Amino acid sequence: MNTERPRVVFAYDFDGTLAPGFMQNHAFIPEELGMDRAEFWRAVDELAKQQRGDTILAYMHMMLAKAREKGLELSLESWRRRGAGLQLFPGVEDWFERQNRRAADLGLDLHHFIISSGNRELIEGSPIARHFERIYASAFMFDENEEAIGVALGVNYTSKTQYLFRINKWTLEEWDNYAINRAQEKDERPVPFDRIAFFGDGFTDVPTMRLVTDQGGYAVAVYEEGNPFTERAAVDLRKDGRAHLAGPGDYREGAPLDQLAQAMLTEMAARAHLPTLVRWPDAETQPKLPL
Repeated sequence: MNTERPRVVFAYDFDGTLAPGFMQNHAFIPEELGMDRAEFWRAVDELAKQQRGDTILAYMHMMLAKAREKGLELSLESWRRRGAGLQLFPGVEDWFERQNRRAADLGLDLHHFIISSGNRELIEGSPIARHFERIYASAFMFDENEEAIGVALGVNYTSKTQYLFRINKWTLEEWDNYAINRAQEKDERPVPFDRIAFFGDGFTDVPTMRLVTDQGGYAVAVYEEGNPFTERAAVDLRKDGRAHLAGPGDYREGAPLDQLAQAMLTEMAARAHLPTLVRWPDAETQPKLPL
C-alpha cells in the first residue's frame, strides 16, 4: 500500500501578490539609488525599446548599472540584506505553516513555490524565503567572489509558464532543459495541474493563469484593497477568463484568501484521494453473463 501523501502546490507571484508594489520600489530605488521610482521604470522601458530587448533583462541591467554608478555594494549577501526589509501583505509570514498544517490534516503534502519576474536575491533575503521549495525569479550572475557581474536569468510573463511545467513534472532545476522537454504522460506526472493553485496579480501573470485555468487548476487574482489599479487588474483577469477566484491581499487567518485556500485544499484532497476509494468487483470471481 502506498502511504505517501499526494503532493499539491501553491505557487505565487511576489510583487503585488505577497507584497504591495514592486520590490525594487520599497527602498532600493528611492533610498539607495536616490531616484524617483517612475523615472527609473521609464528609463527601463526606454532601454528595452532602444535595444529591442526584454524589459525584465533591461530592469536587471539597470539595477546593476545604477548601483555601480552610486558605488553600492553588489555582493550576493548585500542583495539578500536588501530583501530582508521587504514589506509584505498582512498575515503572509504566518500563512505558509498554517496552510501546511491544513494540508497535512487532509492527507496532502503541500509545497510552496515563487514564480516571479522580480529579483531572486531580494526574495531569498525576505523573511519568508525558507518556506519555498524553489524561488523561480529573475537573477543576477555572480563571479567567484560572489559579486554581481551581469544577468543570469530573466523570468518574463511567457517564461513563467515553463516553471509550472517544471512543477507539474517535478523537474525543478532551472538549467535542466532535457528533463523538462522529455515526453511524459499526463497521468504519470507527479503534480497534476488540478493540484496546483497559482496566486498572481496582473499583466505578467496572464499566461500563467490561463495555463492553470485551462488545465483544471486554480488561478487566484490578488489585489490591494483600495488601490484602483490593482482592483481593475483583478476584474480584468476575471472578465478575460484568466482567473476565477480572487481576494484582497490579506493573508491572515479567516480572511477571504485564507478561506479560499482551505476550500481549494479540501477540493484537492477529494480529487487526490478519490482513486483510493474505488473498489471494483473481482472479475475472476464473477459468473459469466449470457450473451
